[in-house]
Amino acid sequence: CRKSNRVCTGKALTRIKARHLKPLMAMAFIMILLYLGLIVLMVASMWKLYEMAGKPGWASIVPFYNIIVQLEIVGKPWWWLLLMILTPVGFIWGIWSFNLFIKSFGNTEGYTIACILLPIIFIPLLAFGKDTQFVGLNGATAVARVESNDELLDDPI
Repeated sequence: CRKSNRVCTGKALTRIKARHLKPLMAMAFIMILLYLGLIVLMVASMWKLYEMAGKPGWASIVPFYNIIVQLEIVGKPWWWLLLMILTPVGFIWGIWSFNLFIKSFGNTEGYTIACILLPIIFIPLLAFGKDTQFVGLNGATAVARVESNDELLDDPI
């Protein structure tokens, strides 16, 4: 079949296909394992962040409910979900909400941009970093704690 220019049929064609498909199947299997590993990493990262914020970790994997819980974490009303879904510029509300979520762990807008562009790297760094702490609604809880401690120090007893 190879020596001539005629079309291969029958067993020769099957043998050629099987020989060429084995490496492709092995590569596909490795890619699927890699993809599943990345999914597990991202789920574990978001699970840990939700638990740090005092919410159940399983809420991070339930569609739409995870957004409602994230909005609770950042102190925004549930109807922001409708703004994210129904409006033509819903992605702006989504990015804004995500920015507030990242700020709730004491990071800046720069870290939010990094999480948007390279989430596979920066979200696990945030979740499993040694210095990561939940500081409250958009970081306001930490500021309020510092201000209240200053007031306590200024008060004579």
